[in-house]
Amino acid sequence: MTQNFASVVLDVDSTLCGIEGIDWLAERAGDVIAREVASQTDRAMRGELRLEEVYAARLELVRPGANDIDELAAAYVSALAPGADKVVASWHDRGLKVVLVSGGIRQSILPVARVLGILPECVHAVAVNVNASGSYAGFDVTSRLAVATGKRDVVAALNLPRLVFAAGDGITDLAMRETVDMFCAFTGFAARAAVTSQADATAATFEALDHIIRSGPAA
Repeated sequence: MTQNFASVVLDVDSTLCGIEGIDWLAERAGDVIAREVASQTDRAMRGELRLEEVYAARLELVRPGANDIDELAAAYVSALAPGADKVVASWHDRGLKVVLVSGGIRQSILPVARVLGILPECVHAVAVNVNASGSYAGFDVTSRLAVATGKRDVVAALNLPRLVFAAGDGITDLAMRETVDMFCAFTGFAARAAVTSQADATAATFEALDHIIRSGPAA
């Protein structure tokens, strides 16, 4: 008998939501910073730069404070992928464990997770620190999600119920392929050849993701 998927791992930026969080914040800091940060993000997601080469540098350019983090949270909710709420609800109804694994800002991702019924303990992202005045005060430098292979390591450590399906758009997401049973390149917001060429499947919508999951690992 064919075993079904029991867990779903989702990237957030350009997968669950149609924005890149750090890029969105950079756009508020002016054209020069926006272009530099967007270029670094794209090169990292294509595998031209390792994430650890740009992660701290991008945040230092943007320096997101408490208000920025809250506004990004609202932007994530507004940019939810079409149909994602209904599809994630159906996964929960079928007993699948759904987790978010992101190199984005944890505090900004928690609200969209709450909208989808995903518990805080199932949200794995990078915490940003702010001081008493609400200004940027660095980030959790111990987080594995700030390095290129971090998503692979985090998912492996979660010991999720198998079989495990994962979806994402970037090269850091593709690293999860080593520790999950199927990796799907999500192309609804960004299609990167370095990722799609090595993925087990591709999907441009959440309905398509659901179809693959329902079909099982042989899809």
